[in-house]
Amino acid sequence: MELYTDGKSRSLVVKIVGELDDHVAYSVKGSVDEALERTGAVNLIFDFSRLGFMDSSGIGMIMGRYRTVNALGGKIAVMGASENILKIIAMSGLGDIVLTAETFDDAREELMRDE
Repeated sequence: MELYTDGKSRSLVVKIVGELDDHVAYSVKGSVDEALERTGAVNLIFDFSRLGFMDSSGIGMIMGRYRTVNALGGKIAVMGASENILKIIAMSGLGDIVLTAETFDDAREELMRDE
């Protein structure tokens, strides 16, 4: 997992490679919560361009982070997700609360819209 900030969109970018299962979701949760507090970011961009698998733990982790950033007045975007991951997002209902984009620039633009 890589974490970095994008000052222009006041976002924390979280890149996850491989699988987003129970063990990874727990680690991501703690790291993201700490980084949001430390950096003052209000938005989250999950880079799923190299994510091959996500289960219900990943869905729960995203929903929990949504509650956090929503309270800060921010949004969540998912970028670069495969068709399979996009199906999971849609079927779980996450598509109603999470923006999806193909690229980082598209995600940034979506997050900055309506500011």
